[in-house]
Amino acid sequence: MTQTAIHPETIKAGSTSSRPPRRRGSAGGRREKPNHLAGVLATVWLLIVAVPLYYLVAASFRTRQDYLSTNPLNPPADPTAENYGTVFEGGFPTYLVNTAVVTVATVAIVVGLCVPAAYAIARNTGRLVQRGFSIMLIGLAIPAQATIIPVYLLITQMRLYDTLLAIILPTAAYAMPVALLVMTNSLRDIPKELYEAQTLDGAGPFAVLRSLVLPLAKPAITTISVFTALNAWNGFLFPLVLTQSKDTRVLTLGLWDFQGQFGTNVPGLLAAVTLSVVPIFLLYLFGRRYLLGGLTAGFGK
Repeated sequence: MTQTAIHPETIKAGSTSSRPPRRRGSAGGRREKPNHLAGVLATVWLLIVAVPLYYLVAASFRTRQDYLSTNPLNPPADPTAENYGTVFEGGFPTYLVNTAVVTVATVAIVVGLCVPAAYAIARNTGRLVQRGFSIMLIGLAIPAQATIIPVYLLITQMRLYDTLLAIILPTAAYAMPVALLVMTNSLRDIPKELYEAQTLDGAGPFAVLRSLVLPLAKPAITTISVFTALNAWNGFLFPLVLTQSKDTRVLTLGLWDFQGQFGTNVPGLLAAVTLSVVPIFLLYLFGRRYLLGGLTAGFGK
């Protein structure tokens, strides 16, 4: 029997090659350098956002005399909740309820119309449907100020003037183009194979909408809901022009109650602003992780 001699260098090379490669840093063994510029800019942006919020909350706990005589950035020497009591006594609960009704109704209308419309646009490539979608997007270029007179005439002819519905309908109409654009691009991201699989299983259009589209479109639905709610909550033009009585007043108009003929109750005004910011801020915290994904849906293709 003939034995083959194995050179020691061959054994050494083989044993070395059989070893698993050492894992090093994610960038080829090099540590990523910290981005100091990004940290500085982030800190500056945090200060830009945090200082006005601190001023808003701190000033709401001051008396009018304290507000006028001390540095507004100093902590309140003698904090008081009197301003918040004044806010609630001045009709704030009514304004809050009216604003909540307008916001919820506007979001319900926009979501209820945009989801099926976007589904029809995403699944139908016909020329007529796509042309209608393009015409719908023209609303993005038309500001509300340019159409306020026709809107006022329509509302008065429909006998809806000085009602909450007079605020809800125009607000929902002007939120539709952006919401429809976001929703359509999101539904176009759904693979066609999923639609075809649902069709082969015998599902009709409504069944596909219920069992496939709605679960996969939750980020987009949350996105349009948050943005529509922000626009409805902070709306000023339509409530100003289309309502006049105190019973239909919303928060943006209710803040005028703290502006008198000879002066403004600034701490009381800031207390009302603080209370009006809290609900929409909580809504933003709930839906913020969906916003970027919903806005960029469909644009990466």
